[in-house]
Amino acid sequence: MNPIRYARVLGGVAALLAGVTGCADTGACAGVGVVTQVGVYFAHDGYGDLAGASVRLCANGTCVEDRLRNESVTSINLPLPDDIGPDLGTVRFRVTREGSTEPFIDASARKKLGHQSDGCGGGGYSGALAFTKESGLTPTVPKTVSDAWFKQVRAQVTSPRT
Repeated sequence: MNPIRYARVLGGVAALLAGVTGCADTGACAGVGVVTQVGVYFAHDGYGDLAGASVRLCANGTCVEDRLRNESVTSINLPLPDDIGPDLGTVRFRVTREGSTEPFIDASARKKLGHQSDGCGGGGYSGALAFTKESGLTPTVPKTVSDAWFKQVRAQVTSPRT
C-alpha cells in the first residue's frame, strides 16, 4: 500500500471510530484530528472482478473519483468544507466498469452528517453510507460491511511489504 493511501486509510479509520464511538481526544484543539467528509463503503460481493472500474462520489456540488482495486470493500471519501452543517442532502454514488462510458451502479441517498468535536468547542461534520448489491445505497453502514472493511485494513497493515 502506498504511504499516501495508508495515511488516508488510517485517517478514515480514526474518523470512523471517533464518529461511531463518540470519543474524541479532548487534548486536540482547533480542528486537529477532525475530518469533515462523507464516505461510502462499497461491498463488492456479487459483482465479480471490478479492479480498474471507476468509482465516483458526489455531494454538496463536488465530486471525487478513484479506481477500484482488487479488494472486497472499497472506501471512498469526499472532503467537505469545514463550515458545512448536518444537512448534507443527496449523496450520489456511481461505479463504471473499465472500458465503459455508462455506470452500472448509479445510486443516490440523502444523508445527515454527525458532529465530530475537536474537544475545544469546535469540530466538523462527517458521515458514512454503504452500498451493497442487496440493499443499494443506504445512509447507514451495516455492521457486516464495517467488520469486513476493518478486517481488510488490518490484513493490509499487517501483511509483509514487497
